[in-house]
Formats: sequence, structure tokens, C-alpha cells
Amino acid sequence: MDTSTKVNWLKLLQYTVLLGIVLYVGRSLFVPLSFALLISFVLYPICRWLELRGIPRWGAISVCLLVLLILFGGLTWLLVNQLMRLVEEWPNLQQKLLAALQDISAHLEQQFNLKVARQVNWLESMGNNIAANLLSMIQSLLYTSVVSVVLLVLIPLYVVLILYNREQLARALFSLFYRTEHHKIKTILQETITTYYNFIKGMAIVYAIVGTLNTIGLLIIGVPHALFFGVVASILTFIPYVGITIGAILPMAVAWITYDSAWYPLGVVIVFAAVQYLEANLIFPWAVSYRLQVNMLFTLLAIVAGGILWGASGMILFIPFLAILKLIADKHEHMRPISLLLGSDNS
Repeated sequence: MDTSTKVNWLKLLQYTVLLGIVLYVGRSLFVPLSFALLISFVLYPICRWLELRGIPRWGAISVCLLVLLILFGGLTWLLVNQLMRLVEEWPNLQQKLLAALQDISAHLEQQFNLKVARQVNWLESMGNNIAANLLSMIQSLLYTSVVSVVLLVLIPLYVVLILYNREQLARALFSLFYRTEHHKIKTILQETITTYYNFIKGMAIVYAIVGTLNTIGLLIIGVPHALFFGVVASILTFIPYVGITIGAILPMAVAWITYDSAWYPLGVVIVFAAVQYLEANLIFPWAVSYRLQVNMLFTLLAIVAGGILWGASGMILFIPFLAILKLIADKHEHMRPISLLLGSDNS
């Protein structure tokens, strides 16, 4: 009995390590394919609805991709437009930043007896380190840009092929199981796609409302480029627990530099905290009928594991993968231990 248990745990560890190696080695293939698969889950109900109304499959897929392209293109244009305005005001912000740094330098000298010459040496040392790594940073940026362009081509192509050949892919999936299991697998697949589609649709509403409230709040306290910061902070809430913190840093810095007062950064914190409270307690429960609740420990583990295996893409992709696993486990009694393990106290 004990030996069997140890062997099972050993096999589980072996399979986990093997899966991690496969995911890491094959990340160039799996990352765009995973994005395409999740996008296909979202677009499938819309494609199916259009096909039932007489539109050919290629036409339905084209319409879905066109709408998706317009939405993402419009959001990208909005963010780039606001970012360019921020860049135009950079000389003024730079002057205020230099003045703020001088004040900080004087404060450090008075309070901690850190001479200006020593502070300058530290800054020069930091500058030399940055310059030494500048070439590798540029190379990494160029590589990332090239990869991003390739993904922008591959992902839509994968989405088209998955949606067009979905019956064939489903039959291939069914062939991996006994015939008596086909009905159960089909039910799992349908429930996963339907629930995930409804979840993403609800989340889109949540992000739109949160972005609007962020923008209104920042406008009220007078933070420049409120639309840009509000939308970016809304998007970053996709990363649980830390996204909103990252999204608040830049508007806090700009507010502090612009007004030279600690009250405005504090106002940014208050706005984002209030919006987050409304999002968690009112907006999310109203917009999302089925909440995919995964406890904080496994969410953070998924983010860290995704970052190790697939970089930034993994940090995004592993969260919905974990949520889908939790969704499947919730709906099937034999997976109850996994559901209990991944669930939060409010599940």
C-alpha cells in the first residue's frame, strides 16, 4: 500500500518534470498555439451563431476576426495617441523631475550626510552599468519586436485553421478515449467553451467599466493624461494582485512631478483603491455570472511557472489555463480533489 502510494507520487513528479521540459523546449510552438486556442474559444459561439444564419464558415470566421481586429486596433490607436501626447510633454516633466531630484539630493545631504559628490558617483556608476547593458537591451528589444510581428501573423492564422477544422480536431480528441467516454468528453468541451466565452465577455465589460471609472477619477483630481493611465491600469488588472499596483506607479509619479505635492499621488491611490473595491464587490459579480475562483497560492504559482517556462506570455496564458482546469474540476465529481485544492474559500 505504502509502496504503491510512493510510486504514484514518483510518477506524478516525473510527468510534471517531463511536461515542464516539453513546454519549455516547445514554447515557440505552444505560445502562439495557446493564444490561438483561447481566442478560438471566445470566437466559436459567435462563429456558430453566424453560421446558423446562413453565413458560410469562412465568412463567419472573417467577420469575427475583423471585429476583433477593429477592437484591438482601436484600443492600440487610443493608447499610442495618448502616449504620444505624454511624450510631447516630456521636456516639461523632465525639468520638474530634475528639480525634484535636486530637492531629494539636498534632503539626503542634510538628513543622512550623503555628500553630493558621492550621490553623483552612484548615479555615474548606475549610468555606466546601464550603458554596458544597452546593446543587449537593444538586441532583446529587436528580438521581441520581431517575435511580436511573427505572432501577429501566426496567431490569426492558427485561429482560422482551428475554427475551420474544429470538427476534425474534435474527432481527433475523441479518438484518444474509449467510445463510452465520448459523450462525457463532448459535454466537457462544450461546457468549457461556453463558460469561458461567457467569462471573457463579462471580463470585457468589467475592464471597460473599470477603465472608465479610473479615467473619471483621475480627471477629477487633475492627473494629466487620465485616459491613458486609466485604460492601462484597467488592462493591467488582468494580472491578479500585482497588476493594479504596477498600473498605479506611473500616474502617481506623473502626479507628483506635475504638482510637487504628495496629496496628488495619494489621490491616485485612493481612486484606484475605490475602483478596485467597486470592481471586486459590485462590478465583477454583476458582469460575470460564473466566477472562476482560484485561490491566491495557485494563481501566483501559475504566474511564476508561466514566467519561468514561457516568459511574459506564460504569465498571461497560465492563468486562464488554470481557470479552465478549475472549471472542468468543478463540474465533474471524480475531479473533486482538484477542485477543492484549487478553489478559494468563496468558491
